[in-house]
Amino acid sequence: MTAILIIVAAIVLLVLGYIFYGSWLAKEWGIDPSRKTPAVELEDGVDYVAAKPAVLMGHHFSSIAGAGPINGPIQASVFGWLPVFLWCVIGGIFFGGLQDFGSLFASVRHGGKSVGEIIQDSMGDRAKKLFIVFALLVLILVIASFVNVVAGTFASTNSLGFTTNPLGTETTAIISLLFIVLAIVYGLLTNRFGMKTLPATIIGIVGIVLMIVLGLNVGFAMGRTAWIVMIGVYITVASLVPVWILLQPRDYLSSFLLYAMMIVAVCGIFFSAFSGTAEFTIPAFTGWKTSIGTLFPALFITVACGACSGFHSLIATGTSSKQLASEADAKPIGYGSMLIESALGIVSLIAVGMVFGKYTNGEFGSPSAAFAAGIAIMFGAETSKVYGVIYALLTLAVSVFALTSLDTGTRLSRFMFTELFLKEGEATYKDATGVRKILAYPLTGTLLMVVIGCVLGGLSLSQIWGLFGAANQLLAGIALMAVAAWLGNAGKNNKMFYIPMVFMLVATITSLVTTVITKIKTVAAGAAAWGDWFQMLFAAAMVVLALFLVVEGAQTFMKLSKKGSKK
Repeated sequence: MTAILIIVAAIVLLVLGYIFYGSWLAKEWGIDPSRKTPAVELEDGVDYVAAKPAVLMGHHFSSIAGAGPINGPIQASVFGWLPVFLWCVIGGIFFGGLQDFGSLFASVRHGGKSVGEIIQDSMGDRAKKLFIVFALLVLILVIASFVNVVAGTFASTNSLGFTTNPLGTETTAIISLLFIVLAIVYGLLTNRFGMKTLPATIIGIVGIVLMIVLGLNVGFAMGRTAWIVMIGVYITVASLVPVWILLQPRDYLSSFLLYAMMIVAVCGIFFSAFSGTAEFTIPAFTGWKTSIGTLFPALFITVACGACSGFHSLIATGTSSKQLASEADAKPIGYGSMLIESALGIVSLIAVGMVFGKYTNGEFGSPSAAFAAGIAIMFGAETSKVYGVIYALLTLAVSVFALTSLDTGTRLSRFMFTELFLKEGEATYKDATGVRKILAYPLTGTLLMVVIGCVLGGLSLSQIWGLFGAANQLLAGIALMAVAAWLGNAGKNNKMFYIPMVFMLVATITSLVTTVITKIKTVAAGAAAWGDWFQMLFAAAMVVLALFLVVEGAQTFMKLSKKGSKK
């Protein structure tokens, strides 16, 4: 019954947060449905394409979800269920939702531009350049981390080609490939042949079912290195083609997998509670110090996307703001998606609670495997057929979202790399001159980021994911600071940002500094491997860039304070 109480309490609190706090934010900021959005004013058929609310919701939710709200809460469960529950709920409502909604709104009012452009408007050009460099470093970690995850999920030891009686990885691989084909078909049906969203969606859902049936019987085998190359080619193409042909439809259709996954999980929680098929065994609190560190800052770094994630601000300002058809949709897409993700974090916590003993004993290769096993065991024993089917489908869903975050992250890299070399007043690479025009060319940044990310992902360095968590949360603190500064300059209420902003900055800088000190000691002891050097240097660079941005932000807030006192 503990699991039922946890999920019911979480849903009630998150819904109340959306209704009351989300609506208050919209009122304070002046959300105006009558204003034209960048997707309408600047429509170009490639990046600026107005999307139906349901389609954009699917894109945004799929992109921000990835594997984060599954991996993070499960890893943090070693502190007990209560700390993770509280942070997912409180963090989602007052930290993550605030950042996502605020970032999306600020970007819409800036012509669909990124956080970097928002920073330039309120903090200056130098702060913008520093932020873009910082964000690109984070995106390298995103690409590397998810290339590693996806390639590992797809890789097979069988010889290249189609297989019958496929392994789980081969099933996941072929369904994911077919998903890309289905997305292109959906995009053509709705954007070139004028089919309405509902019938196209029905066709898409039927297509998903057929793909899953096919994938359970026929798989595709290929080695890990080959998959890394193929993934690199795919994300390069995906970041350059018009959003309507792949990004929008793929993310929209994949969101149904995530919704279905959450519904299955909630049904499993109730079924197991009354049937006794599984038992929730995580203690409420295990202690202040665990295998992943002390509760502060480890909990707030590890849970990540389940409560607050800087990567969300890049998606909100990079792709979603360019597709928002009306400001009225900003609340459900920006704020609502984050709260659904917090609910997914709670579901993940309950899932690992069903196999907690095995998880802490290291019997699962990854948190995602523990998630799939935890939900599957709610419906039957490990030897049952229903367990095997649910486990396979959940593993597929996780891999689909990892790939979704990957291609969205690559597109964001293209936007931000281009912005880095454009001067004020220059809209695209065509307006630049000389070397800057070459560097700002979309393919240049895309190829550079993909190559670096795939090489690092191919190394399978466990250190990459650890760095991503801290860097990602530090990005959240900076994004909160950027939106707060912009709102202050615009004369709007920004006081709700102060506590989340300071908290995230302190927690993440503390974590990164701790990492640097630990690695310095390892180097001094002569026991450092390549990964230790990588972590030390990357973490140090993050801290330096963040401190420069914090100083710029502090100066901006001081100016705002002086301006306010003169009124």
